[in-house]
Amino acid sequence: MKRSLSILALAAAAACAPAVAQAQADTIIKATASGPGESPPNGSPGSSVAAFELDGNILRAEVPFRDLLGATTMAQIHCCTTASFTGVAPIAIPFVDFPLGVTAGTYSHAFDLSDATVYDPAFLSAFGGTPQSASAALIDAINSSQAYLNIHTDRYPQGEIRGFMVAAPIPEPATWGMLAMGMAGLGMMARRRRA
Repeated sequence: MKRSLSILALAAAAACAPAVAQAQADTIIKATASGPGESPPNGSPGSSVAAFELDGNILRAEVPFRDLLGATTMAQIHCCTTASFTGVAPIAIPFVDFPLGVTAGTYSHAFDLSDATVYDPAFLSAFGGTPQSASAALIDAINSSQAYLNIHTDRYPQGEIRGFMVAAPIPEPATWGMLAMGMAGLGMMARRRRA
């Protein structure tokens, strides 16, 4: 029995090694934006639960938003605050082709972080002047919760809703498979012990 458990543990470790490397490459980032999350806070009922996927140099954005009190004028990622989940920062990445003049909608876009034109020129200049250094600063800020999504409207020109970006790795399917196998193995062992 112990030998079977050891073999199962070794197989799980071998299968998880590439999954850990993949999880470091692919990261899901969430930003829950609201009026009370703005600086200064406001009473907007607007909200967004945005998802970003970082895959190498590509940052894919899926930003649904609703119930804004004003019509949208712009949206962007701001970076980098001096402390996690607080403060204000300049624009890092303006959202091109963001739906304007609406109170609800969805924005989908893929940003190539290796392209200098993706960044606000002031952000690019402040962080080394190259897309590589700007990208490194942005990713570090996301990992430290010092970057945020901001949606501006005509009623709230400084921002109607805001949400800090929080990163979490994506487990690979192989990781979930090995977890399921391990749990099943433990369940069988517990069942045999009871019998």
